[in-house]
Amino acid sequence: MINHIWGLLANPGREWRNIDREKESITNLYARHVLLMALIPVVSAFIGTTQIGWHLGGEAYKVAVPTAAALGIVFYILMLIGVAIMGNVIHWMSDSFASRPSRSRCIIFAGYVATPLFIAGIALLYPKAWLLLMVGIVALAYSARLLYVGMPAFLRIPVNEGLTISGGTLAIGVLVLELLLALTVALWGLGFNDYAVSWSLFR
Repeated sequence: MINHIWGLLANPGREWRNIDREKESITNLYARHVLLMALIPVVSAFIGTTQIGWHLGGEAYKVAVPTAAALGIVFYILMLIGVAIMGNVIHWMSDSFASRPSRSRCIIFAGYVATPLFIAGIALLYPKAWLLLMVGIVALAYSARLLYVGMPAFLRIPVNEGLTISGGTLAIGVLVLELLLALTVALWGLGFNDYAVSWSLFR
């Protein structure tokens, strides 16, 4: 797994070909990559929100540990589902092309494309809005690069056709990401309220 992470960041074209040769399944993808990588933002968010706190309006709002743990589980499940959704979106968008890849292959592709976004989750250790925005933009840009390079190298979709799919997939991916972030913020907002209520009870 570590080799794939480094390869995708340093030399995505070559690494996509290496992944292609492995002929892995969706089960292997999740067991060896997605389940572990998705822990990065979850653990980081847990530590950041309970120990440092969300920085909103100049104040830091901490979340109670039990609440953060429950929210982290929900956040984790949403990310796992998000990978499958994006894989199905890619499969759907490639419907009109002769070289249409299988649904399984598209989900595997989506799992590796999400790698920079998973790594960017480290920023949640210090959950400040401007930092998360900057890191998120960089991660999204690199995911776009993996998407573009991987279309011909892994999905075997020609570059000229891949541009259409890449653009559409990236646009939908941004929407999915925004929905996940909005839902996450809303859930952690409940955590703020829970913390505030708990704090007021014990004052």
